[in-house]
Amino acid sequence: MVASYFISAAVLASLYSLCCIGLTLTYMTTKVPNFAYGSQVTIGAYVAFSLFTFKKITPYVSAPAAFLIGGIVSVVTYLIVLRPMIKRDSSLIALMIATLAVDTFFVGVFSIYTDYLTNAFRIEDSKLFILSSADTALFGQRGVFVITPLILIAIVLTMHLILTKTKFGIAMRATVENPKLAAISGVNIGLVYLISWFIAGGLGSLAGCLLTLNNLIEYDIGSLLIVVFFAGSVIGGFENIYGAVLGGVIVGASGVLVTLGIAYFVGPWFDAYTSGVPLVLMVIVLILAPHGLTSINLRRR
Repeated sequence: MVASYFISAAVLASLYSLCCIGLTLTYMTTKVPNFAYGSQVTIGAYVAFSLFTFKKITPYVSAPAAFLIGGIVSVVTYLIVLRPMIKRDSSLIALMIATLAVDTFFVGVFSIYTDYLTNAFRIEDSKLFILSSADTALFGQRGVFVITPLILIAIVLTMHLILTKTKFGIAMRATVENPKLAAISGVNIGLVYLISWFIAGGLGSLAGCLLTLNNLIEYDIGSLLIVVFFAGSVIGGFENIYGAVLGGVIVGASGVLVTLGIAYFVGPWFDAYTSGVPLVLMVIVLILAPHGLTSINLRRR
C-alpha cells in the first residue's frame, strides 16, 4: 500500500513538472496567467482514451499524437484569442478573463464529446476513467513509474540544450527578457511565441495522456488541476523553466506523501484534503521567498 503511494508520488511529480514547464512558458511569452492551460491536460487524456478505446493503442504509443494535437490547439488558442487582444493593448484582467472563458469553452466541448461517446457508442465510462490496464511492467515495476521520470529528464535536458546551445534558444531568451530589443535585433518574436506555445501545449497534453495510466480522469480534470500547476510554477518562480521543474516535483510529490504522512496520524479522512497541500506549501514559500525558490541566493557573501 505504501509502495503504491510512492509510485503515485513519482508519477505525479514528473507529470506535474511537465505541466508547470508549459504553464511557465506561456506566462514568459505573454505575461498572462493562462487559466486555460489545464484544458491541454484534458485534451491529452481524451486523445489517449479515444485511441485506446477504439484502436487499443496504449498511451505510450499515443503520446506523440497527444503532444501534436495539444500543441496545435495551444497555438490556435493563442492566435485566435490572446494575440489579437494583446495587439489591442487589452488589460491584464481582460486577458486573464479571456483565458478563463477559453477554459469554460473547452470544458463544454469535453462534456459534449463524452455525451457523444455515451450515446453513439455506449461507452459509459467516458466521463470518469483510468487506463491502468493499458500499462506495462518494466524491471518489476509499473511502466508509468519508470517511464514518466525518464521522459521528464529527457525533456529537461533537451530544453536546456535548446535554450543554451541553439540560435532559437538564444532568440527565445532574448524575447522573454526584452521583446522590443529582440525585435530590433532581428528576432522574429512572433515565431518565437508560436513555437513556445506549441511546446507548452504539447507538454500539457503529453502529461495528460500519461496521467490516464495513474489517475482517474474526469472531463474537467484540467480545470481542477490548474490551481496545482499554478502553485508549482509560483513556487519555482514563475519565470524560470528550471524553477518550474522544481515546483512541479514539489507539488506533485507533496500532495501524495505529505497527505500520507498526516493521514497516518490523524486518520484516512485527511485524504480528502490532498489538493490543499500544494497550496499551503505555496503560501509558505511565498512568505519566505516572495519570488519563488529560484530567487533564493544560496551563496554567502
